[in-house]
Amino acid sequence: MDSGRWTFHLPVPAGLSGYQPGGIRHDVSAGLAVAAVGLPSAIAYPAIAGLPPETGIYASIAPLVAYAFFGPSRQLIVGPDAATMTVLAATLVAVTASAPAGLAVDRTAIAAILALGVGLCCVAAWVLRLGVLATFLSRPILTGFFIGVSFSILVGQIGRFTGVDIDADGLLRPVLELLRKAGSIHWPSLVLALGMFGVLQVARIMRFPVPGPVLVVVLSAILSAVFDLEGRGIAVVGDIPTGLPSLTLPRIADLPLQTLALGSAAIFLVSYGAGIITARSFGAMAGYPVDPNRELIGFGAANIAAGLFGAFPVTASDSRTAVNLTVGGRSQATSIVAAATLIATLLFLGPALRIIPIPALGAILAATAINLIDLAALRQIWRISRMEFVFALIAMWGPIGLGVLNGVVIAIGATLAYVLRKLMRPRDAMLGRVPGRDGFYKLHRTPEARQAPGLAVCLIQGSLLFFNTDYIATRLRSIADALPADTHWLVIDASAISQIDSSAAEMLGELCDELRGRGIRLGLAELHAEARGMLHRAGVIERIGPAMVFDNLEDASRAFDVQA
Repeated sequence: MDSGRWTFHLPVPAGLSGYQPGGIRHDVSAGLAVAAVGLPSAIAYPAIAGLPPETGIYASIAPLVAYAFFGPSRQLIVGPDAATMTVLAATLVAVTASAPAGLAVDRTAIAAILALGVGLCCVAAWVLRLGVLATFLSRPILTGFFIGVSFSILVGQIGRFTGVDIDADGLLRPVLELLRKAGSIHWPSLVLALGMFGVLQVARIMRFPVPGPVLVVVLSAILSAVFDLEGRGIAVVGDIPTGLPSLTLPRIADLPLQTLALGSAAIFLVSYGAGIITARSFGAMAGYPVDPNRELIGFGAANIAAGLFGAFPVTASDSRTAVNLTVGGRSQATSIVAAATLIATLLFLGPALRIIPIPALGAILAATAINLIDLAALRQIWRISRMEFVFALIAMWGPIGLGVLNGVVIAIGATLAYVLRKLMRPRDAMLGRVPGRDGFYKLHRTPEARQAPGLAVCLIQGSLLFFNTDYIATRLRSIADALPADTHWLVIDASAISQIDSSAAEMLGELCDELRGRGIRLGLAELHAEARGMLHRAGVIERIGPAMVFDNLEDASRAFDVQA
């Protein structure tokens, strides 16, 4: 093994590459802006998973510092993410349900364990060079999945908007439960929530210089202090611990390890897929490449830090990264400044945070969910590919119909089904000659191309594997049936066949024998070395005859002319 392959270089220089001392002013300004924008979501997002608000602040401190030291991107900012929080919420429900009876379940500790699990998944994926997992969930699948997640988040805000305890799950059942409990609606809470939601929409439409969530947090805190909203029955955040989180290793004893492992893997897949899309989008805007394998180390360090300091899984934050680029942050010093600002907020502004009304945070979450609904992307998918649109709808239905955690499974299943559908039916084309021109041309594309008398050439565009051998065999038999009676050779152009497995090798051998009985010799041209080796070991080359295996189609044509 090449030991150099596994050498790990601390990527601090990547995060600080090109850094000039004069840039500290930009990084300080960007760090303060990132902290200001991140604070509202840091307080609001934990509610999605039923976690205390301080965990969101913890998730916005330690992971920032860890990514600053281990992450390769100069400007990417990590933090809480709505979609990740929704998958986390479903995982917490699954872990709680499968815990031993009578065991006191600490949701905060379980969230920290899951963060450690996600971090370990990242590190394992880095060791195995599985950065390709970033593309496993395609953009159409993620678009549909996030729309489904956003509907789940929106429904989850019914209780925060109305002050009504909602026990039902799903999409319609909570609404029906609200209708049954309409007499219990706390109207001041609903008016406040709708008002704050309106402020968010106005800030977005008018493009206020101050982000809408910051306006809502400040305005609602002022209203709470002036009008004593807590005394009027409106729920508030409540006391937030003012000390810094301590470094601890969460206990796993007596918890269902299988559920924790599966939950960590599900959160990892969704958070990493979404995080890499964010990283690549902003990397393209800022003009630097993104290496998915190196990002695994940055995300892994961020999640391990989150788990060790009592937080929950995190990923790349599009809103915080956008603020960083807009203000002009030039390095990961921005993350350090943002983390320090949030530490100061936690230490000195605890009393101000405790009076923030819960309906206002619900409004922030509802607005965030609506922003996740990318109808423009869905329309574009419809224009480009109807089939991909169907898979996007399947991924969207998963979180809505079966719950978010099952929705992850549905999204993965939809991806696998989409990939298999593409691979199960490789395209093929018959090739022929154009008089006066060299080479072979597809007959259906080049009207003047003609099949050489007695010689048929078929191009197969895809690997031959166990799940498509029956289809390929049927296609080749149909092609042979349609050939003119004077055809003596059928040569397969294998230039686009990258892989052949043992099932496909057996199919080719049987087809060779079958065609020979009909007076047609089967030939192969332009085989890749790996495919040729497989066919040689399987004895197919011997059955076909070495003389019928050609380096290129020109050799096959000349050999046919000689024998003809």
